[in-house]
Amino acid sequence: MRLLIGTSGLLAIASATAWAATYDSLPAPAAAPGTQKEYVLYLGISVNGNTPAGTVPVKVINDRYWVSAAVLKQMWIPVPDGKTLVDVGGIAEVKVAYDQPGQMLKLTVPDNWLPEQHIGNSREQEYLQAISTPGLLFNYDSYSLASSGGERTTSTSTEFRLFGPAGVFSNNAVIRQNWSSRHDDSQQGYIRYDSLWKYSDPESLLSYQAGDVVSNALTWSSSVRVGGIRLSRNFAVRPDLITYPLLNLSGSAAVPSSVDLFINGYKASSTQINGGPYTLTNVPYISGAGEATIVTTDALGRQVSTSVPFYVSNTLLRQGLSDFDFTLGALRNNYGTKNADYGAGAVSAIYRYGLTNWLTVSTHTEDRQGLTNGGIGSDITIGTIGTLSLSASASQGDKQGNQYSAGYSYYGNIWGINYQHIQRSENFANLSSYHSTTTLSRQSDQATLSLSPWGKVLGAFSLGYFDIQAQDNSRTRLMNFSWSRSLWRNSSFNLSINRDLQADTYSSMMQITIPFDSFGSLQLSSQRASSGEWGQNVAYNRSAPAEGGLGWNLAHSISGDRYSQADLTWVNDVSTLSGGYYGSQHDNQGWFEAAGSVVIMDSSLFFARRISDSFIVVSTAGYPDVAVNYENRKVGTTDNSGHLLIPWATAWYPGKVTLDTLPLPTDVEAKVVEKRIAVREASGALVDFPVTRVRSASITLVDKTGHPLPLGTAVEELTSQQSGVVGYDGLVWFTHLNQQNQLVIHTANGECRALFTLPESTPVPQRIGPLSCG
Repeated sequence: MRLLIGTSGLLAIASATAWAATYDSLPAPAAAPGTQKEYVLYLGISVNGNTPAGTVPVKVINDRYWVSAAVLKQMWIPVPDGKTLVDVGGIAEVKVAYDQPGQMLKLTVPDNWLPEQHIGNSREQEYLQAISTPGLLFNYDSYSLASSGGERTTSTSTEFRLFGPAGVFSNNAVIRQNWSSRHDDSQQGYIRYDSLWKYSDPESLLSYQAGDVVSNALTWSSSVRVGGIRLSRNFAVRPDLITYPLLNLSGSAAVPSSVDLFINGYKASSTQINGGPYTLTNVPYISGAGEATIVTTDALGRQVSTSVPFYVSNTLLRQGLSDFDFTLGALRNNYGTKNADYGAGAVSAIYRYGLTNWLTVSTHTEDRQGLTNGGIGSDITIGTIGTLSLSASASQGDKQGNQYSAGYSYYGNIWGINYQHIQRSENFANLSSYHSTTTLSRQSDQATLSLSPWGKVLGAFSLGYFDIQAQDNSRTRLMNFSWSRSLWRNSSFNLSINRDLQADTYSSMMQITIPFDSFGSLQLSSQRASSGEWGQNVAYNRSAPAEGGLGWNLAHSISGDRYSQADLTWVNDVSTLSGGYYGSQHDNQGWFEAAGSVVIMDSSLFFARRISDSFIVVSTAGYPDVAVNYENRKVGTTDNSGHLLIPWATAWYPGKVTLDTLPLPTDVEAKVVEKRIAVREASGALVDFPVTRVRSASITLVDKTGHPLPLGTAVEELTSQQSGVVGYDGLVWFTHLNQQNQLVIHTANGECRALFTLPESTPVPQRIGPLSCG
């Protein structure tokens, strides 16, 4: 033992001596880099100002900097093959600077060496799968009319839908009833419009239809109704998908900078980028002509501004995107007058493809027995001056015919123009006109011009010209002019003039609208009929609020036959009711209309306003009176069964549904209060929000003598399988309890049990005890 102690002492003395020898004086200064031929530095490396995290070994040989080839490749710097260390100063077009205070090796390389940065948003990645919960829907809209001449009629339009994950089956019809003594039996009874099954697949962007379908058409072709099948592209199932070519702006930044994008003088986005080339795709959804300005600002505040004119056409498909429609079946005849009148078999197909971002090509064919029709077309963006549309078609039926069309459109901030010309030969035919009483025009010219040169100062002007020549060479030539301008306090002025150039007549109307906020608006107007008669009208109307309430419309003509009208609309949770009167002293009518929906979903029956597209049923697990918001707008509260129907959801759009739980009692818990839901078209979706009643209690535990149990005593609640510890004054807190509960208390003397019962309803946390643990 003594020997060991001595050895330890010698070691301590030796250590102290070494310490003194090393640190009694300052260390010798390091040799200057210039005096060393070769050494290694651990530096950060920046390329055009872009600085990756971390440091790398840099070998310095005679003031030349050698870096691992693998490191340089990661920084997009080309290096010779087979090299492990590369003299960066020896690489052509690379500039090297050593920042000794910052311990950084700064490299400057050509911008085109660096990878292009695509600065965009993730709107197309925010796709939410749409859902459809099985259910039934019945829409109705009944309109009754009684005239002073004794006519009494009722017309009720109906729609039945059966929907679910497999799609939607719908049937539309109208029931007409004439109650007067003199009536035409052919104008009443049940008339079926359409019976259709439809399923849309968001993954493939395809829609499948069977039943009474309507074929799609191009601007230079026609649609037809058939009983059959239809397969088509459906871009509507993906609201996040932009089908037309968007504006892409490219540039290059010498160093890391911020990039601000301005569209027509308004800031659209701001992004941080690294040095090097970049492409901006995070532009807003715009169409028409404009100017984009890119402002780059580096760390020193230096700015570079670049302005680029652009033209975006939403009639084109972006490069590589295709659209098509294929319809096959029997042509539908006498639609709206006969239930099931189908004729010859027919096929119709169109196809469009974005060949480039400035050229979209299209083709079309339609065939039936005795007729073949086909054509090609194109939509071309001509730089920044607009869009040109061209097409040529030919048909072979009883005789051969052809059709040619040309169109041009331009829309800018100040003015816009649209023109279309169609020329057809006498024998040109398609499915809509072949062996039909309907004929196609021989020639048509349509031109519109919109202009707002000084914004709100002079208002907006529009001019239109329409020239249509029928197959019998009869001609219709119309011209219209309109002017609208804002006046004081949201008031507005409108003027329109319509001229029939063929008949050499004109009609006009001048109107002033004065709004009164939520109390409606007043309209004063004067009009001239083509016969030369003048009339003046005064009207006061108020639209019924979307959340429910009353709306009205009062109007009176103070000239001529003194036409008057008055109606009242009541929008409530289960229907829309309206009624009124219109006419003159000698000929007047009274009417009443009721519209609404009946829905069966989640084993419940709902009555609602008429549902035109999709809807949502919110379920709170049977808990009533919970306030529900849709897209931050209050819709209502759940009923006694814990349901609320939202009748105006937009199909495929991911809408936000939230619960307002602040007014709820303290014993009610909603673990989820917000969901985003996308609903399939013409369907309903059930959205569950588990709202539960929670029993909570503060329990006082004492021992045999009545003293509180010690602080920290372990307690278990067996029914809910919770654990807790005793706090001050013997208190222990539990939530999510049942009506009957059992505690197990672990004391120093062992464990004991205590039972307690909570009331059926506990709007506030209960205080239980003291409970004795003996």
